[in-house]
Amino acid sequence: MTQIKKIGIIHYQVGYTDGVSLEIDKWKQVLEKMGYRVYLCAGDLGGRDGHEIPELYHHHPEIIKIGRNAFSALDDYNPVSLLNEITTYSRLIENGLKKFVQEKQIDLLIVNNVWSVGLNLPAAIALEKIRKKYALPTLAHHHDFYWERKPDNKPTCSPIEKIAADYLPPQNFSIKHLVINSLALKTLAHRKHLQARVIPNVFDFDAPAWTLDSYNQDLRERIGLDDTDIMVLQATRVIPRKGIELSIDLINALNAPERRSFLIRSGLYNGKSFNESSKLVLVMTGSNKDDVSGNYINLLKEKAQACDVELFYIADLIETARGYHYGDKRYSFWDAYAAADLVTYPSLWEGWGNQLLEAVQARLPVVIFEYPVYLEDIQEKGFSFISLGSKISGKNENGLVHVDQEIIEQAADQVLMVLTDADKRHEMVSHNHQVAQAHYSQHTLESILSDLVTT
Repeated sequence: MTQIKKIGIIHYQVGYTDGVSLEIDKWKQVLEKMGYRVYLCAGDLGGRDGHEIPELYHHHPEIIKIGRNAFSALDDYNPVSLLNEITTYSRLIENGLKKFVQEKQIDLLIVNNVWSVGLNLPAAIALEKIRKKYALPTLAHHHDFYWERKPDNKPTCSPIEKIAADYLPPQNFSIKHLVINSLALKTLAHRKHLQARVIPNVFDFDAPAWTLDSYNQDLRERIGLDDTDIMVLQATRVIPRKGIELSIDLINALNAPERRSFLIRSGLYNGKSFNESSKLVLVMTGSNKDDVSGNYINLLKEKAQACDVELFYIADLIETARGYHYGDKRYSFWDAYAAADLVTYPSLWEGWGNQLLEAVQARLPVVIFEYPVYLEDIQEKGFSFISLGSKISGKNENGLVHVDQEIIEQAADQVLMVLTDADKRHEMVSHNHQVAQAHYSQHTLESILSDLVTT
């Protein structure tokens, strides 16, 4: 086998704050540290250097249309015309991939989600054709599968069933399949008879914690927070499976008169006071463009207003790196953590959970809904998080979920402790950082990749 020197990482998009883009950044950093040359290829580069193929982007209008007809409702095509449209776009993407592989002289492909999540079927077909054409060894990194996203996410016609069978993911001895949790490992073996290896999300826990500095110290003031206000950070994307309505329920409980009185009497962990006019604010920083309905954020705003909970959506101020946009100051993803007092992570389902590790690195307390992968793979490691339980007790008329009120009240009482007791807070966040460093550091990833990226 030819010695591997140049690696091509492929995804729908890179350079953004979604979990896959963030993991790609980590993998690229680790692989380059190991001595490889790494090149990015995506439909949207997000400001990164790389090879751009517009049709590879999962938010390309025609690709969205194909995906909707393939897995939701066959409204715009019949089976034959849909297959023809997929073929047309597959050829365009194939030509772009061919140019990428040839120009960069790629020795190994790392394919992220294109062969699993099913958001761009033309890309899935094109990638497998290119892999075969150049006989490229490949790591297929599956963060999500199309069948995990929602129960009714099924092929709408027989041509799509065949594409899903052949390409989501493809089966070939040259492809090593990687998943990010053990539930996916079992499901892939059951549904596709494919063996895989689990690689969890990781983080650079050797790096210093993010802190307020001369650049980001004005973030709280800019979004309308005083020193005496409490910033509760929801750093995930704004889509229904993130369960953000549970964060609103938590803050509603924290706003109860007896808990506000406790905060006023005790003062905050950082020496700041909390007074009658102080606010507890839920600050959402993630994009909502992946919400298919486009209405989830409005439902959250309506719920927050009904509960008299303040909710700020500041995604337009947050980028992957600091900078200015037409003279307007932008903050990095990490600046939001530096400004926060508490992180909520009430996701109903996650492939793994990037923002969980980010919150741990930020040395912030975390309130978590115990989603299935957390229970299966993460809980046993011994983290100290404040729990919203693991069972949804129902939904309202708009489909927003809720858990038993007793659980919300218990979580709110625990949150009071970490907002007012500096010693207990420090003990919790320091313990979590030590656990994460032992199990989910970039050293772990380097060890795994050394085994996978062979010569």
